[in-house]
Amino acid sequence: MRTTRSAQETRAVGRSLAAALRPGDVLCLHGELGAGKTTFIQGVAEGLGLKEQATSPSFTLLHEHRGRLLFYHLDLYRVAAADLGEIGVEEVLGSEAVVAVEWAEKLPAALCPDALVIVITFDPCDEEGRRILFRALGPRGKRMLRAVRGKPA
Repeated sequence: MRTTRSAQETRAVGRSLAAALRPGDVLCLHGELGAGKTTFIQGVAEGLGLKEQATSPSFTLLHEHRGRLLFYHLDLYRVAAADLGEIGVEEVLGSEAVVAVEWAEKLPAALCPDALVIVITFDPCDEEGRRILFRALGPRGKRMLRAVRGKPA
């Protein structure tokens, strides 16, 4: 778990993770509205060399960016689980891009068997603070978790 005290620190954690990301890696983000999922993803995008700032694709559902790697930012906040097939989520998750999914709890577990789960919560002791918990699913997830912990991949 990491604790951050500002949006800048939350972005910095995302930037540090980006250095270890490879094509096909999936980041599954969970957290309440306003917890910092998009802020974390902005850090990942910066770390991947994106020139424009990543914004939440709440209404468009998916943003595609090109930096060091192809990067998809998917936001499932306004999507019903039954509609996932219609919007092509399986194709995005199976691509050779880095994929970050906000509101990933809407995904069936079978779609993300090998990912890094990132849970961002408000720090009850600091209104600006966030707690970021990481959990690995599968070998890719374990590799990304080692990178977050500062260990060789």
